[in-house]
Amino acid sequence: MPDGTRLAARIWLPEDAESAPVPAILDFLPYRQGDLMAARDAAIYPYFAARGYACARVDLRGTGNSEGIIGDEYTPQELQDGCDVIAWLAAQRWCDGNVGMTGISWGGFNSLQVAALRPPALRAVLTLCASDDRYADDVHYRGGCVLAVDMLQWAVSMLVWNALPPDPAVAGTAWRERWLERLTLTPAFIEPWLSHQLRDEYWRHGSVCEDYAAIEVPVYAVGGWSDGYTDAIPRLLAGLTGPRKGLIGPWSHAFPNNSVPGPDIGFLAEARRWWDHWLKGIDTGIMDEPMLRAWTQEYTPPAPHHRHWPGRWVAEQSWPPAGDRARRSYLRADGRLDDRAGDGADRAHRGEDTAGLEAGALTADGGFGDWPGDQRGEDGRSLSFTSPPLGAPVEILGNPRVRVRVTSDRPGASIVVRLCDVAPTGESLLITRDLFNLTHREGHDRAVPLVPGEAVTVEVPLKVIAHRFDAGHRIRVSVSTTYWPWMWPHPEPVTLTLSCGPDSFLELPVREPQTGDGDLAAFGPPERPAGIATEVLSRRPTRRTIGHDLTDGSAEVIFDWDVGGNFRLVDAGIEADGTNLTRYRIAAGQPLSAEVRTEQSASLRSRHFDVTVDATGHMSAGPATFLVTLGLDARENGHRVHSRQWCLEFPRNGA
Repeated sequence: MPDGTRLAARIWLPEDAESAPVPAILDFLPYRQGDLMAARDAAIYPYFAARGYACARVDLRGTGNSEGIIGDEYTPQELQDGCDVIAWLAAQRWCDGNVGMTGISWGGFNSLQVAALRPPALRAVLTLCASDDRYADDVHYRGGCVLAVDMLQWAVSMLVWNALPPDPAVAGTAWRERWLERLTLTPAFIEPWLSHQLRDEYWRHGSVCEDYAAIEVPVYAVGGWSDGYTDAIPRLLAGLTGPRKGLIGPWSHAFPNNSVPGPDIGFLAEARRWWDHWLKGIDTGIMDEPMLRAWTQEYTPPAPHHRHWPGRWVAEQSWPPAGDRARRSYLRADGRLDDRAGDGADRAHRGEDTAGLEAGALTADGGFGDWPGDQRGEDGRSLSFTSPPLGAPVEILGNPRVRVRVTSDRPGASIVVRLCDVAPTGESLLITRDLFNLTHREGHDRAVPLVPGEAVTVEVPLKVIAHRFDAGHRIRVSVSTTYWPWMWPHPEPVTLTLSCGPDSFLELPVREPQTGDGDLAAFGPPERPAGIATEVLSRRPTRRTIGHDLTDGSAEVIFDWDVGGNFRLVDAGIEADGTNLTRYRIAAGQPLSAEVRTEQSASLRSRHFDVTVDATGHMSAGPATFLVTLGLDARENGHRVHSRQWCLEFPRNGA
C-alpha cells in the first residue's frame, strides 16, 4: 500500500498470463484467505483462472496474513486500500488493465462501496448477499430495532478471527510480534455499533444508497430469499442509473452453484458471461436479457430445513415494474383479512416475551434449524388476520407493506409483522416479515417517544419476496410487539391497541403470470470445482434448540454453529478448528431478563505454530442502558500469552 503496509493475496493466473495479459477479478475480505475460510469459497477462482482471468483474494489490512490493524467494518482506510489494490492489479504485467470486483457478504458490501469511489481501472462489479444500506440491512439493526440475534454473536466472531496471527510461513519470523500487536490493539467492534443506535453519519458512511449516482460501473446483484440482505437488490435496480442486473433464487447466504434451498444453478457460467461482457468486450447477450430474474416460491410444508424449494423462474424487464400492482386487504376486528375496510373497532395485544423463539435465522446459511417451522404457535401469540380461502392463485413479487393505526401504553414500543401462507390443513408457512421500532416513525435518524394513549399510523414494508398463494390457501398477517431473540425487547411490557379501520391494511405487490416467463433460458447445471485440497478431520452439524423452563417461565434458544469444523489444508499444512455456541435467554413477563451469551474459539496449527484464541461475550440491558462484557484469551503451545476484558455500557436511545 502507499503507506508501506503490505497486504497478503492469494492469486490464481492463467498459464499464459505472463505473455498474454488478462483481466483481473478482486475479492477483498477479512475472512483469512490463507486458512479458515480459504477452502470454502476459493474454489471458484481456479475456475475463472482456467477461463482467462487473473483472480486475487486479498486479506483486509489487519486480517489474515496482511499487516496492520483492522478498526471496524468498511472504514475509509479499508475502502482506500481497495482502490489501491485495484490499481496494483491493473499495473501487473499479467493484467491487461481491466479489473472487476466481487465478493459475498463483506466482500459484496465493499465491492459496492469501492465502486462508489470510482477507481479508474474498475470496470464492473458482481456483488452477492450484500447490502446498500449498512443500518437498514445488516446484523446490527433492522427497522430501527437492536438485533439481539446477531449483534453480539457477530461482534465476538470478528473479535476471535481478528485476534488470530498471520501464518509464519508467509509472515516469517515477525509473525509473533504482529500477532501480539493484533491482540493488544484490535478493538471490540460492538462498541461503535451500540454507540450509534440511530442512522447517523457513522452508518451513512459506506451505505451506497446515500448516492447511487456515485456508482457508474455496471453492477450485477445476486441473492436469495433465505438470505438477510435481499432487499438491497430491488433498491439497487431502482436506484442505479448505469447497466445493472439482479438475480434472486431461493438460496441462503451462499454461492448459487452450491446452496440450499435448491434449485442451485450454473452460477459460475452466469458470472463468466458477466465478466466476459464487461471485462473482455465479448457480447454474451447477458445485457439483452431481463433486468431482474427471480424464483417465485410455491407452498412447501413448514420445516426447519429445506433442501429444495418448489417454484419457477420469472423475470422483469425493468424495476420497479410498470403499472400499479397493489392489492389491498383490510385488517378487521373479527380477525378477518378482507377487501372491505373494518369499522374501526379496536383489538388490544400484550406481547409475550417468548414470542419469536421459532423465528429461525436472520440470515440462513443452509444449516439445520435455519428456517422457521410451522407458524401456528407464533400466530396464536400475535394479533392475526386471515383471509377466506382463495378462489384463484395469487402471485406476488416485491415488498408487501402493512399500514396500521396503533396506540401504545408505553413510550417505547416496536411491532413485528409476519405474512404467512396457510394451507387447507392449517399449517402456516412464513413467507416474509419485518420489524419496526415505533419511536423511529419520523425517521431512523431520531427516536421520538410515543405518547401513551395517542394513536399513530405507521407503515411497515416487509422483506422483498416472490411467492405464489395457491387456490384454497389463505393469506395471514400477524402483528406482535415482541420477537425474541431477533429483536431486543423494550424495557417494559407493552400493550398495543390496533384500530381495525381504513388505516389498517395489507398491500400485496401482485404480479400476474406473463407469457414470457416460460421462454426464459434455462441455467446450466451447478458447477462443483474442486478448489483447495482439504482433509476434513471432524464435523459438527449446526444445531438450533429451544428449551422451556416451566418453573420460572423462561425460555432459551441455543445456536451451535458449524463454523467449518476441524480440517486440514493439505498444501499449506495448516490444521484449523473453530466453535461458536450462543445462548439467548428470556423469562416470561420480564423483558429486562433478556440476555445473550456467546463462547467462541478458533485454533490454527502447523509445523510453524500452534495457537488458540477464545472469546466470550455477554449482553443484557437495564431500563436505561445496554451492558456488554467481552473477554479475549490467546494461547501459544497451550500457554496463555494474552488476556483482555471489556466492560461496556451504552445508553438506550429509543431501543
